[in-house]
Amino acid sequence: MGANLELIRATYEGKSEENGRNLLAALAPDASWTEAEGFPYAGTYIGADAIIAGVFHRLGTEWIDYRAQVHTYMEDGDKVAAFGVYSGTYKATGKAMQADFAHFYVVQNGQIQSMKQYVDTAVVNRALV
Repeated sequence: MGANLELIRATYEGKSEENGRNLLAALAPDASWTEAEGFPYAGTYIGADAIIAGVFHRLGTEWIDYRAQVHTYMEDGDKVAAFGVYSGTYKATGKAMQADFAHFYVVQNGQIQSMKQYVDTAVVNRALV
């Protein structure tokens, strides 16, 4: 395993707080984070503050036990892909969901430059209504 894969792995496989600290430490100052069109937090966020506020704060406050469990990683130089399953219960409706996802990262100089999410948004959105 390469250093880029290990950098990304460290943002998924520990305790929630540890993963969050590792992610913040790994993000480049101008990191680009794209949530899929149709996902509840769709859009591109630039920089740690925008990423935390637009995505992770909302996941932490709007869902119960929201998780991103990775089952497979792939690395090709500065590119790392993580494949897994999201799960959680949406607080407002009490509905649970499980949806397959893929995250595609570009890592340069030991920092995450970008992440793009791929997910079956219909499965996620069913929990919202």
